Amino acid sequence: MTLSLGGGFFVSPTRNLVAGLLYLGVVMSCATAAYVAAGWSLADAAYMVIVTVYTVGYAEVRPIDTALLRGITIATIVLGCTGVIFLSSTLVQFITLRQFEQLLGSKRMSQQVDRLSGHVIVCGLGRIGSMLAADLEAGRRGFVVVDRDETRIAEARGRGWLTVMGDATEEAALLAAGVARARTLATVLPNDAANVFITLSARSLSPDLVIIARGEATSTERKLLHAGANRVVLPAHIGAERIAELILFERTAALRTSAPMQAFEQTLHGLGLNLDVMTAAPGSAAVGQTLGEIEAAAGGAFFVVQVTRRDGTMLANPGLGVAVEAGDGLVLIGRTLGDAAELFLAG
Repeated sequence: MTLSLGGGFFVSPTRNLVAGLLYLGVVMSCATAAYVAAGWSLADAAYMVIVTVYTVGYAEVRPIDTALLRGITIATIVLGCTGVIFLSSTLVQFITLRQFEQLLGSKRMSQQVDRLSGHVIVCGLGRIGSMLAADLEAGRRGFVVVDRDETRIAEARGRGWLTVMGDATEEAALLAAGVARARTLATVLPNDAANVFITLSARSLSPDLVIIARGEATSTERKLLHAGANRVVLPAHIGAERIAELILFERTAALRTSAPMQAFEQTLHGLGLNLDVMTAAPGSAAVGQTLGEIEAAAGGAFFVVQVTRRDGTMLANPGLGVAVEAGDGLVLIGRTLGDAAELFLAG
């Protein structure tokens, strides 16, 4: 049973705190004005009100020798001390409630994380980490975000995301995020050294974990792979490839950015497939081979659905006998595009 007074007024610490401040402000202002009206200076009146309301007990700055002054002082003592007592208790209630909310909220979130299995751990809530978490949420995939920044964690909790506040380079934070039960870990911090360390720690804690790591410098890719990452994503490299695609294969790029194609890519992702555009660099293993030879050598990792020649000619649904020329743009669909496609298309 809950007792409600004043429409729930007294059960809100924030409202009580604001009301206490307003009440005390009004009492002190009226008492000061009353002393001034009785002939005191503003400074003497304000000082007298403060030492009286806060029960300091210093001597009066002026004699209280008239009935009016005694009445003002008595009213100030009764109303002012009552206000201070109410305000003090409300402040304690406000602080205590916030502490309980944080404690219970953290405990409840920890219990939710403990119930997860086969989830994704996102290390780092920067620009890329936030976008990744939003995409995982849209795809209804269970995930936990790990970050040591209190503001970012608060924002993530406000969006309903499961969070662990801590340094992802420490094993305790990864264990709290359920790394032993997770299926995938994505470390997307802008610091390559931190990503390498997180990869090492995560791999030691969970040998079967799929680790996807972000790298800023190209030289970091090999270090991340040696540390135990399954895949390494270089945002700068991807951005450069995208710009090159827009320049070299304008029609193909326009097709990929269309609403139907984006919806199609989302469907592919749901099936565990990816779509990408690769350029057959001069001197690469793909140049001179037919699509059938390339797909056979790739072991079924991907297949080619479109070829765009350097002169802009587009070959949709090309046959297996089509030969690849240097500079061709190939639209690929497959499960593991990165390693296999780069093996045959990179220079």
